[in-house]
Amino acid sequence: MPLPRVLPGFYSTRLATVFVVLVCLLLLFIDSMRSWEAKERRLSEAEMSTSNMTWSLAQHAEATLKEVDSILIGLVERVGVDGAEPPAIDRLRGFLSSRVASVAQLHSLSVFDRYGRLLVDSQTSISAPRYGADQEYFIHHRDHVDTGPYIGVPIKSKTAGGWIITLSRTIKLKDGSFGGVALANIDIRHFQQFYDSFDIGRNGMIYFALDKGIVLARRPLRNDSVGKDISNAPAFREYIAHSKSGTILIRSSQDEVERIVSYRHLDGYPMYVAAALSKEEVLAPWLADTYLHSAGVLVLASVLGVLGSRLVAQLRLRIRAERDALEARVTLEKLNQTLEKLALQDSLTRLANRRQFDIVIEDELNRAKRNRGSLALILIDVDHFKQYNDIYGHQAGDACLRQIGNTLKSFERRSGDLAARYGGEEFTVILSDTDRAGATIVARNVCQAVRNLGIAHSASPGRSVTISIGVSAFDVVERDDTADALIENADQAMYMAKAAGRDQVRLFIEA
Repeated sequence: MPLPRVLPGFYSTRLATVFVVLVCLLLLFIDSMRSWEAKERRLSEAEMSTSNMTWSLAQHAEATLKEVDSILIGLVERVGVDGAEPPAIDRLRGFLSSRVASVAQLHSLSVFDRYGRLLVDSQTSISAPRYGADQEYFIHHRDHVDTGPYIGVPIKSKTAGGWIITLSRTIKLKDGSFGGVALANIDIRHFQQFYDSFDIGRNGMIYFALDKGIVLARRPLRNDSVGKDISNAPAFREYIAHSKSGTILIRSSQDEVERIVSYRHLDGYPMYVAAALSKEEVLAPWLADTYLHSAGVLVLASVLGVLGSRLVAQLRLRIRAERDALEARVTLEKLNQTLEKLALQDSLTRLANRRQFDIVIEDELNRAKRNRGSLALILIDVDHFKQYNDIYGHQAGDACLRQIGNTLKSFERRSGDLAARYGGEEFTVILSDTDRAGATIVARNVCQAVRNLGIAHSASPGRSVTISIGVSAFDVVERDDTADALIENADQAMYMAKAAGRDQVRLFIEA
């Protein structure tokens, strides 16, 4: 008996419910998408802002260093040409003083001879001897042949008391030998003043550091900021040390603030700048806007939900009687279907029973006759099953049959295939569109699959449950071929397998 048609009122309530839910969900989805896009746009703008900021910082640092470096280049050439005699030194002192006075970022200029003795300084006379032979910059130039600029770690100025960055170059004598060092001290406050002009929020940061991770300047400036080694920080170790520029999102291990960080290495100098904005501060306006929009959308969705639920309730009241009758009819129909299914199913293994097997094999045989197709059957018997029941009991025997049934079920690969319990410990599998060779392969796979179950059986030669399989097939089903012949051939082949020692497959071949 077919299922009764569902009453129109049923569809009406469902449709109304779905419509109300979809409208509410659509409102929430649109608002969520708008919020998500606004968030991504905000983050993208912040990334661009930090990238532009680092570009400005790098340009400023490069311009600052190049201006000072050009002075050092002129100073090196002047010392190399004029030498270090007293008249030349006196003229050089005036040159140094005028340059320091004209360049805002310069703190001082100095020249040291090849032994590290101070020859001239922009700030003092040489009345008191000063030596630089033990300084990092002097040792570098003395021990390296390159004549490029060298930037040392920041040091505290003894005269001004503030932090300075040293930029130095090698002085070569006329014969090409090491003649000393020209040194420029750059006031870090020059960078700090520039960094203060940027809006980085409460938790933003600006870094100016050497490529090896020594901080030269920082905003906000702390007591331990300048000279600090940050080479082990995750951002430096994983990103800054390996690429010229980039933008990353990273959480600080010190204050747990997640920041958008852009960095850029300087051209021609072993230094980099980095700017960071707090992700929370960047998204704060977006979050406030999202709260406002979401509240409005939730109120609107709630109103729609209430009105929709009242409409659905009214529709349900109108069709309650029809629905109750419909449910009773559907329940009865389901019960009939269940009874029909049980009539065609083996209660122990949940496989098809003998009745369903008889119906399906006739249907498949007729179909194969119409299409001149092939049809195969494998018949299976559990080896030494009586002994298994005697040793382990009937409950264990039932469990064994269920496991084998589950295994056979997995071999129903095509729509016409059917695994069935034939009776007792015998099973069968109908294989549609399968010839002898294919059926033999399937049978061997079934035999191996049962072995793989590893069901213990002390009375079996292999100490586990095995099966014997007979295979029969019509490679091309003829008009006079019958299901009985196919079953009988498979049965003969199965007994041949048992006679040959069990746990094997035998194919029926006509004499």
